[in-house]
Amino acid sequence: MRRLSRWRLTADDREIRRLAVPAFLALVAEPLFLLGDAAVVGHLGTEELAGLGIAATVLQTLVGLCVFLAYGTTAGVARQLGAGRRAAALAQGVDGLWLAVLIGVPVTVVGILLTDPMVAAFGPGAAVAHEAETYLRVALLGVTPLLLMLAATGVLRGLQDTRTPLVVAVLGNVANLVLNVLLVYGVGPVPRLDIAGSALGSVLAQVGSAAALVLVVVAAARREGASLRPDAPGIRSAGRAGVPLLVRTLTLRASLLVTTYAVVLTADATSDEAVPIATHQLAMTIWGFLAFALDAIAIAAQAITGRHLGAGDVDAARAVTRRMVGWGVVSGVVTGLALAAASPVLGILFTSDDDVRRALVPVLLVAALAQPVAGVVFVLDGVLIGAGDGAYLAWAGLAVLCGYAPLVLGAAVIADDWVGGGLPWLWAVFGVVFMGGRYLTLTRRAAGDRWLVTGAAR
Repeated sequence: MRRLSRWRLTADDREIRRLAVPAFLALVAEPLFLLGDAAVVGHLGTEELAGLGIAATVLQTLVGLCVFLAYGTTAGVARQLGAGRRAAALAQGVDGLWLAVLIGVPVTVVGILLTDPMVAAFGPGAAVAHEAETYLRVALLGVTPLLLMLAATGVLRGLQDTRTPLVVAVLGNVANLVLNVLLVYGVGPVPRLDIAGSALGSVLAQVGSAAALVLVVVAAARREGASLRPDAPGIRSAGRAGVPLLVRTLTLRASLLVTTYAVVLTADATSDEAVPIATHQLAMTIWGFLAFALDAIAIAAQAITGRHLGAGDVDAARAVTRRMVGWGVVSGVVTGLALAAASPVLGILFTSDDDVRRALVPVLLVAALAQPVAGVVFVLDGVLIGAGDGAYLAWAGLAVLCGYAPLVLGAAVIADDWVGGGLPWLWAVFGVVFMGGRYLTLTRRAAGDRWLVTGAAR
């Protein structure tokens, strides 16, 4: 009976579930509806779809680099909340909203001015470039709303509310899909705008979603008597806190880019270079989708860790960290087993190329083995973000990148001599060196005490 009692849900488990489940559903909503956007534009033609792909890559990069607006705000607000300073928490959240505007407006202006060279950097043909430029010029108008959505979502997560962002994400993406159909093809009095209509529909949905989230934050701030005016010191503080998280994000993206470059090097030595590149893209897409399940626990970790440290309760922070790491391991094992079991059939869902289908199976099996490690890595990343330990995460990310890049590139050079082809071995290097390096740096930090800084501010 004692053994069975260990598996009963504790209060920490219930809180983790309360925050993680809505966070997971909100995370999954975005890529699922992006597939709907692609389906709408895809029926216009191949050139339009290719143009959407290029423009979406630019937008996702610009917005993805600003994810610190959500992460940093979550940690800061949660600390203030834990210290019993709800008004200060919301004031800090408002500072994050103003920072989003100060970043978003110039990025929008510069992005529109540099649309042509950004698209040209991908080297598309004239027809595809025209479609990409048309979409991107309109879609860039949604950058500021997207950044406001990040910041407002961070505020609500810090306040231990992941349900409101979920509701807004679902409604906003449904509106996005409906507006895309109306504006792309033209229905009744609505004119047909082709690919520009897809961009405009997305912008309108983003404006509506941002307005809804900001209104929720503003209403909460007014109830607590927090100022809505821009506070220069507060905005500067939010900016400084975001710099290490920006560096962390850059190191992660650089590591993924280096991996893709290594795959291209390996592909050059094959008879059909498109097969390993396409296989890697599918494997990375599946890996990214599974990461949402693990990221949901990391989001809960940000909110809960920040609140406990803000309240000065180090023991609770350590206890819930151990529990979340346990959930990370369990989630990683489950996703790993599911991926291994589904590996023979997943290729059928994505491609009709038999060579890609066959090549995908061993890569997915390697990726499945790395899932439990990824579960721990994602959770501890969230714990340290919630603790405001961004500086360590930035330095650790740089260290892992410097160790991983030469090894994976070296592996690519000799991969054609390895049994079974180079791609599974490159993914093995990705799992052992990159994910293993992150595991070592994060577990080492979590085992110590330097991240356990208590109080309303770090």
